Amino acid sequence: MNFEEYQEVIKTFAVYPRDNELFAISYLALGLNGEAGEVADQVKKAIRNDGQITAQRRAKILEEAGDVLWCITRLAIEFETSLGEIAQANINKLEARRKANDLKHE
Repeated sequence: MNFEEYQEVIKTFAVYPRDNELFAISYLALGLNGEAGEVADQVKKAIRNDGQITAQRRAKILEEAGDVLWCITRLAIEFETSLGEIAQANINKLEARRKANDLKHE
């Protein structure tokens, strides 16, 4: 499945307040934060409990990553853009940083 196909399917899974743009965007931003936190929580549990990423933990992390993708996709839909456009904008930003020799992590 590609981004465009996923985005079309996701359009049918919108169950949140959408009568006000700010509420819709707020709901999705808060959801994104919560779902990303669940990914992080699974990694924390791996460190604490297993000392490794087990097959079960990997499955949970990927399941939560799917929820992150849903939130990002719904944000794209609310802003009437595509995941492809968001991805391309990110590439453009990173390319500009690389050209400025500013592509680093601190």
